[in-house]
This record gives sequence, structure tokens and C-alpha cells, in this order.
Amino acid sequence: MTAIAFADERMPCRVKRHVRELVRLAVPVIVAQAGVITMALVDTLMVGRYDARELAYFGLANIPVGVMIAVMIGLLMGVLILSAQAVGRGEAHLTGTIWRRSLPYALLIGGVIGVGSLWGEEFLLAMGQTPELAAGGGRVMFIVAAGLPAAGLHLATSLYLEGMKRPIPGMVAMLIGNVLNVGLCWLLVWGHWGFPAMGAAGAAWATTILRWLGAIGLITYVWWHPMREVWGIRGGFGRWWRDAGEQRRVGYAAGLSNGLEGSAFAALGLFAGWLGAAAMGAYTIALYLTALPFMCALGLASATSVRVGNAFGAGDRRETRFAGWTGLGVAAAGLSVVGVFLLSFSGFIAGQFSHDPAVVALAAPLLVIAAWLLVADGGQVVMAHALRARNDTWVPTVLHFFSYYGVMIPVAWLLAFKAGYGVTGLYGGIFIASFVSVTFLTTRFWWLSRKG
Repeated sequence: MTAIAFADERMPCRVKRHVRELVRLAVPVIVAQAGVITMALVDTLMVGRYDARELAYFGLANIPVGVMIAVMIGLLMGVLILSAQAVGRGEAHLTGTIWRRSLPYALLIGGVIGVGSLWGEEFLLAMGQTPELAAGGGRVMFIVAAGLPAAGLHLATSLYLEGMKRPIPGMVAMLIGNVLNVGLCWLLVWGHWGFPAMGAAGAAWATTILRWLGAIGLITYVWWHPMREVWGIRGGFGRWWRDAGEQRRVGYAAGLSNGLEGSAFAALGLFAGWLGAAAMGAYTIALYLTALPFMCALGLASATSVRVGNAFGAGDRRETRFAGWTGLGVAAAGLSVVGVFLLSFSGFIAGQFSHDPAVVALAAPLLVIAAWLLVADGGQVVMAHALRARNDTWVPTVLHFFSYYGVMIPVAWLLAFKAGYGVTGLYGGIFIASFVSVTFLTTRFWWLSRKG
């Protein structure tokens, strides 16, 4: 369909087309993103049923690691956005170079954060955790560190495929990983077939092994892809740093934004640790259950950024606007359904993740709050991706800083400690900050859309 045909297209048909194309791109990405959290939920379920104390170690360790991976995702966003814009300009032959440049960069980022994770116990002690929790969490971080370079390679390649409108391989890799994860956790967490029962450390080993297998599989797939000549896949890796300045600059703002948001959530996790092992376990359960639909929203956000990037690269401002608003609308509708489910079955769901009555009693109210905040939290990530896909990179970062550092952390601390709401107050702070963030980002996209 030509740009003239798009201009003459009636509004209902335009909306249907945008929704259809968004869903086609988003579903495989959503499955892959949901697979990341499903894997973490399986780990949480198995570790939580093994021992509540081990669950606290696992949750505490994944707080700083989660922040660093979020930063890595942001730093590598240039792969997706530049590939999508190149496709929109009809220059798919340049995208292989974009991918090749991303691999050494991803390996560097993963190596740096992996080395940093080796001092997890010292970090957790410096953040005010008890020696017992810090030692347990530090042991888990030490194991996870070995898989972080592979996580970078996997992310770079899956983002490239998403930018090329080929999200299905990433989905398949994640589905295979989830199946293997169940077996590995059964072996390593609980101890079967001669393996020792390792608890949280066993779940960390399973994650590390699967990250390397996934990275090798996806890279092999791209290297031997039937379109490798058309995309320019084959070639050297020289000058990967010197020639990728624009690619890195796109990711700097996204990496900082993800780091700000992730570190703000990490601060809340540390607050939960101050409230005790039961509060830490409840926060871990609620965080992962909230993260599952959020990752679905992140899949929609990724698909939205591809479609906005295609339209923006082609110079079609009307299609750019429609792509952004469609992403927000679909995310709001889908997350509302999930919110109703969490609201209706919060107690039952929480009870599946722990046998400890104290943990379940604290987790159930958090899921009630999560049911309300999902729409705002998902909406803000969709709008941030839409803005970056049209080269508005730094304003979303500033807005994230204000929402999460200016609003969420102080409000959550006041509600949890001064008002006496404990871990429930932490989720109250998330609720308020999410609505502030989506309001600002949506307003920004509307304002830029009016300009043209």
C-alpha cells in the first residue's frame, strides 16, 4: 500500500490495519518476553517451595542483576531502532553491519556487569542487608555473573531480529529455554539424579547454562539465515567501536532511563529486605507476577518501536502517530484484562508460591495493588519506546528520572516506614509513580505529534 493510499484510508480501516500489524509483530515478542519472566517465575516457585530463606536470597540477588540487565537492554536498543529505520528507508543491506557491531559491544557490556556481580555480597552489605541475606544473595550473584556476557549476545541478536520483523526465532528460543529450565531446576534446586540440592544457587546455575545455549543458538541462526546476503550478515568485526557511534548514542539514553527505573525498583527491593525475610519473599513474588504482564507490555513496546521506527524512517508522520497510539491502546486493553484476573484471585495466586503463611499474607495485598498499576506501568514503557523510535531519546530519560527518583522512592519510603504500611506501602509508591510517568510520556508524544 502506498503512502497516498494510506492518506486516503478511512479511520476504522486504518485502526484495524495498525492493530493487525502491531499484533502480528508483537505476539512472538510478547511470548519471548513473557518467557523470560515465566522462567523466573518457575525459579521463584521451585526455590520458594524448597525454602523461604532461599527465596529471599534468590530475590535479593536478582535485584541488582535485574537493574544491570535493564541497563544492558537499553544500551543495545540502537540495534533495534537503527535496523527498523534502515528497513523503513529500504536499506536492509546495511542492517547486517549494525548487528555485527552490536556483538562485541554486547560482550563488553555483559563482561563488565558480570565482573561487577562478583562482589555481590559486599554490595548487599553496603546497602544495609543483614550478613546472612548478603552472603546468600552474593553466592547467587556470583553464579549468575558467568552468564551475563551470554545474556548480552542473546539480547543483541534478538533485538536485531525484532528490528527486521523476524521475532519468531527469539520466541522459539525462549520457549525451548523454558522447557529446559523446568528440568534443570528440578535437578539442581531440589537435587535429583545424583545432583546435590542447591536451592537458589541451583536456579542460578540453570539460568546461566540456558543463557549460553540461547546466545549460541540465535547467533548461529542469524549467521546462516537464508537472507544473510541481502541483509549483509557476513563480514568482519573491525572498527566496531569507531563506526558505531550513532548506534551507541541511541542506546545511551535508553540505558540510562532503564537504569534509573531499575535502580529505583532495586531501592524498593532493598527497603523490602530491611523489613525482613518474609517481606522480601512477598516482594519477590509480587514483583515477578507484576513483571510477567509488564514483559508482555514490553513486547508490545518493542513492536510499537519497530512500527514507529519504520514510519519515521520513511518520513510518514501520520503513520508514526497512529503506530504510537495503537501501541498504547492495545497495551491498555490487554493489561486491564490481566488486572481483573489478579484482582479476583490474588490470595490464591500468592499461595502457590510459598507455604509460609506470613509470606502469603503479605504478598496477596501487593497483587491487588498490582492489578491497578499494570495499565499505567505498561503504558509508560510503550510511550517511551515510541518516543525513542522517533529519535526523541533524552526527554523520556528525564521524565523517568523525575517519576521514579522524584516520586516513587520518597513516596514509597514514607508509606512503608513513616506511615507504617510496610511492604504494601512500597507498592503504593510504585502505583503513584507509574501514573505520573505515563501521564508525562503520553503528553510528550501528543505534543510532538501535533508538531508534525
